[in-house]
Amino acid sequence: MSVFAVLELFHLIADPPSAVARLYVVDHALEDRVRFRNIAFPEAEAAWRERGGHSTPALWDGVHLHQGAEAVVARLQAVVNLGRDE
Repeated sequence: MSVFAVLELFHLIADPPSAVARLYVVDHALEDRVRFRNIAFPEAEAAWRERGGHSTPALWDGVHLHQGAEAVVARLQAVVNLGRDE
């Protein structure tokens, strides 16, 4: 089991910015760290809204919801480059 928290990526399949975030996860082999949550499904949408979601993609790191492709990729870069969770 990983010592790192699992991040949640809230996304929509047909949303181009969401595709950017998903591609970043795959290209940087973060699949074991990032759970994909398609907000087309009611359970994922409810969790996204509970965390303050209003745009996709959005990345929940356990504390903050980073929204928009630029913010999501920046947070994921911190995971890749520094291996940190804060």
